[in-house]
Amino acid sequence: MTRPITAGFDGSEESLAALAWAAREAVRRGSALRVVHAWRFEPHEAVQGDHETQARWVREAVDAGVRSVGGRYAGLEVTTDVVEGDAADVLAAAGDQSRMLVLGSRGHGRVVGFLLGSVGQQVIAGTSRPVVLVRSGDRATSEVDGREIVVGHEGDAQDGADALGFAFETAAARGAAVRAVRAWTLPPVFAYSPGSLKLLDEAGGPEPYETKALREAVQPWRERFPDVHVVEHVEMGSAGQVLLSVAGRAQLMVVGRRARRTAVGSRIGSVAHGVLHHAPCPVAVVPPV
Repeated sequence: MTRPITAGFDGSEESLAALAWAAREAVRRGSALRVVHAWRFEPHEAVQGDHETQARWVREAVDAGVRSVGGRYAGLEVTTDVVEGDAADVLAAAGDQSRMLVLGSRGHGRVVGFLLGSVGQQVIAGTSRPVVLVRSGDRATSEVDGREIVVGHEGDAQDGADALGFAFETAAARGAAVRAVRAWTLPPVFAYSPGSLKLLDEAGGPEPYETKALREAVQPWRERFPDVHVVEHVEMGSAGQVLLSVAGRAQLMVVGRRARRTAVGSRIGSVAHGVLHHAPCPVAVVPPV
């Protein structure tokens, strides 16, 4: 059974944009759409209604939002789940059952970009499936024709296969090109080992070495998706800076995730964190399988 594309929905403009993005992607990929809303009963004087009444209000509000988007796509299979519980836990669990999870994220223009709250960060770090962050005001793909699916790659040629695969699958579904980006920097002299120096020397220097690594990483996906046009982009600089420098070309940016737990909560990696905060387009964070 094919997993659905799931959208987290809370009635905000950001979640409506995420719902619309998820609906379009579900149509492209022939998937069902699942809409999930997490809520908690508020037994407080300022919030009228008993548990049953509040649950009904929540359900009605979610159904209205789903109708406003789902009605545009004839034949799209849509299911709605209103789940009582912690938002991060509910959404992470829903993500695990999905092809991808789509969430809204507040944005304040091209400079500030995403405001990634604690719930979004916990969900990205806690789910085993790709998470796409969409800002309010996101445009339909028809309005960004010609823009690419930009995907970052780092590490060995075998690393980052999950992010590359997601990028190529998305590009194939949209008829878009892929721009595979690899950044490189000169490490301190003491970081070079005899083995790494030998590899760099054989490759002709750092940039040819990085170009070869990217070419080898992309090649299996070129073969699997021969109709997808690919641009291999190798540039000196930090990964976050190089990715953001081409963000204006992107209808979607794809990055890998390196989640880790710390004493102050979950961390998703500096590159993913920086891109999520500053990219003007939707961003997909893809965990390793």
